[in-house]
Amino acid sequence: MKRNWMIYGANGYTGRLIVNAAKKRGMNPILAGRNKAVIEEICTQTGFECRVFELDDEAAAQQALAGIAVVLHCAGPFSATSQPMIEACLVNGCHYLDITGEISVFANAHRQSDEARRADVVLMPGVGFDVVPTDCLAATLVKALPAATAMVLAFESGGRMSPGSAKTSVEGLAGGGCVRKDGKLKWVPLAWKSRDIPFEHGRRLAITIPWGDVFTAYISTGVPDIEVYMSAPPSVVMRMKRLRMLRPLLSMQWVQNAMKRRIEKSVKGPGEEARQGSQMQLWGEASSADGRSVAATMTTPDGYDVTVVASLGIVEHLLETEVEGGFYTPSLLMGADFAEKLPGITIKIKG
Repeated sequence: MKRNWMIYGANGYTGRLIVNAAKKRGMNPILAGRNKAVIEEICTQTGFECRVFELDDEAAAQQALAGIAVVLHCAGPFSATSQPMIEACLVNGCHYLDITGEISVFANAHRQSDEARRADVVLMPGVGFDVVPTDCLAATLVKALPAATAMVLAFESGGRMSPGSAKTSVEGLAGGGCVRKDGKLKWVPLAWKSRDIPFEHGRRLAITIPWGDVFTAYISTGVPDIEVYMSAPPSVVMRMKRLRMLRPLLSMQWVQNAMKRRIEKSVKGPGEEARQGSQMQLWGEASSADGRSVAATMTTPDGYDVTVVASLGIVEHLLETEVEGGFYTPSLLMGADFAEKLPGITIKIKG
């Protein structure tokens, strides 16, 4: 059984957090990316092996993954980078993990589930805060109410975004919103719905967003109607609704590029002290056609810290366990209680 594993995008904000945590755990990843100088500098600091290659060089990517058991892909935007890495993993019999929350990436990976089974390769996007806690919350709700036909999930972020996450959110503005209706994805306007969410620490106004669970929670639970909300102050809600009129402009590549360049100059990920002082609040409710319902709340550490421990826990599982190939969600691979086993995460069932 192969034991080597790789962090691709080790020089990004989240990638570096994972590298540092892996070293503290005594793990021995191979660090990779396309920025030779930065990757080699990190490898010198950590003592890890490095491999430098670009994903648009198909031959180089396939060669770099030779002998690798698991890739933890951390280099966004995943809408552009995930498919080349998936292809290299399928060729090399290498399990694919990433930290995306993008519906399109989940859908694309899921379409290749048959090929992954034939190659005996696990394809599992979303092994970080997107979507481990919410996916486990969804699975827990349906375990409590197996007859559920509708589900609402919501979260409140207590911290700042990294540059990569901010760039992904810019792409999301052009795409609009998304919900699941009758088992199918339904594209809707930005901030399509708003409602008060009874989080553990109080009620908050929230709006629908195209979070990854719109795709993954259906795969995990079979519930046909799914909406995901994010808390936002009234001023942000109004701004999001006004942006609906600008969607054609936001879809233009030059506008996207300009916004992303601005993010690169102005957005920095949260420091350790800020992360330690941050918490994430989650809420979910499942309901059945006969009027029954069950709700739950979940509290987690900062989302980036959840991403670090969740992704490394899944890497360790795949290195130590024989798993049949195919497309997985976090709860399908690790169990509905996986999130509760991570440090600092608590869940309360409400009825």
